[in-house]
Amino acid sequence: MEARVWDAFLTARDKDVFAAAGYGQRAGFGQRPAIVVIDVNYNFTGDRPEPILDSIKRWPNSCGEDAWEAMGYIKRLLDAARGQGLPVIYTTGDRRADGWDRGSWAWKNNRTGQWKAPSEVEQREIDGNDITHMIAPMPQDIVIRKLKPSAFHGTPLLSFLTLLKADSLIMTGTTTSGCVRASVLDAFSENFRITLAEEGCFDRSQASHAINLCDMHAKYADVVSTAECIEYIQRLPAGQFELPAGA
Repeated sequence: MEARVWDAFLTARDKDVFAAAGYGQRAGFGQRPAIVVIDVNYNFTGDRPEPILDSIKRWPNSCGEDAWEAMGYIKRLLDAARGQGLPVIYTTGDRRADGWDRGSWAWKNNRTGQWKAPSEVEQREIDGNDITHMIAPMPQDIVIRKLKPSAFHGTPLLSFLTLLKADSLIMTGTTTSGCVRASVLDAFSENFRITLAEEGCFDRSQASHAINLCDMHAKYADVVSTAECIEYIQRLPAGQFELPAGA
């Protein structure tokens, strides 16, 4: 049996239960997939590849070096998707300069006071909500700004997917246990087939990353290699979608 990143965190009983209960069956890819990249911005990647404990001194939400490793996989996935004319949709955060709209975020993190506009942060000229340059959007891509974990909550994402006639999503991004998971559950609830490109997902906690991939693979999504996603994309008919002109 193929080794998975979550195997080290499961007991023998856990593995037996998943097998006996029927979870983890492959749902399979759809026919008209959209690519959704969740929150791969400077707030979560930092401005350079460096160990996470160094990065979070300046970027409280950074996932450190794991983010930069994941972005190489994300870039290859995006190149394949654009080559076939698939929709590419990014999400990123949005926030008032005075921080009032942090809302419930402030209840569970004692550093939300440092989630400030770039002009307010000494020696930082980068807007933390900008998509990191390594995988920056192209003119025809769609960028959705959100306040809460799910890409669907309070955003036009579902209406855009309806307009595109997408039947499935290939998702990547961060954090695996937070905004990725929340978006996967909402997509599942809307009856989309969901595939996670495993190496393109990342988190600040290695255990949270592994266990949440395990749980999503068991119940809501197929967690597969980025290489398999690219092979599938390259077999699709090119030019299925009417995409934004990108003027």
